[in-house]
Amino acid sequence: MASIDGPRLAPQSGVARQLVVLLHGLGADGNDLIELGEQWRSSLPDAAFVAPHAPDPCSNVPMGREWFPLTLTDPREFWRGVTYAAPGLDAFLDQELARHALPPSKLALVGFSQGAMMALHLGLRRPTPPAAIVGYSGLLVLEDGEGPGGLMPLARNAPPILLIHGDQDDVVPVEMFFFSKETLGAAEIPCQWHLSAGLAHGIDGEGLRQGGLFLAQSFGLPYPGRA
Repeated sequence: MASIDGPRLAPQSGVARQLVVLLHGLGADGNDLIELGEQWRSSLPDAAFVAPHAPDPCSNVPMGREWFPLTLTDPREFWRGVTYAAPGLDAFLDQELARHALPPSKLALVGFSQGAMMALHLGLRRPTPPAAIVGYSGLLVLEDGEGPGGLMPLARNAPPILLIHGDQDDVVPVEMFFFSKETLGAAEIPCQWHLSAGLAHGIDGEGLRQGGLFLAQSFGLPYPGRA
């Protein structure tokens, strides 16, 4: 697996007290999501943002990147994929925290589509849970043959989770959103959620607003716009 790097945004305040890692979807790259950091900087002035490029070239989109290959012909490829990509991404997260001299508790993971799969998989399994996970248009990936019970040992240290999805998503169907939130609930892992009416595979203004508010809340910051 290739090394991981990508665009960064320095904290607006000049001093990093939190780190937000933005994980893109299949066939995109870090430039696709760093704009989220631009949108959230005013409400998270002490957050550094980084949007790493996935390490592998995308087989379906020559100019894009992928965390793992997806053919959608084998249900087992999701679990194989997240477990394949997790070690490299985990090491990158530790490197970025060290870059800013931050403890693991000051990390937040935000993912879109395949990036949301990675955020949920890794965020639930880091020794020190992140401050928050925000998953846009994604899926909670379970080990082959496992049900919610396989996640129950992770519930004790589970971070705050927000799932956001469009009800007209034609890439990651909305049924996957319902599966994810219901599986987390059955595993006794609380999550908040928002379903965007009329939205296809993307992030709308309301989803962006809710994600920013959730991150601020999870980092213990005042409600944006209030003293």
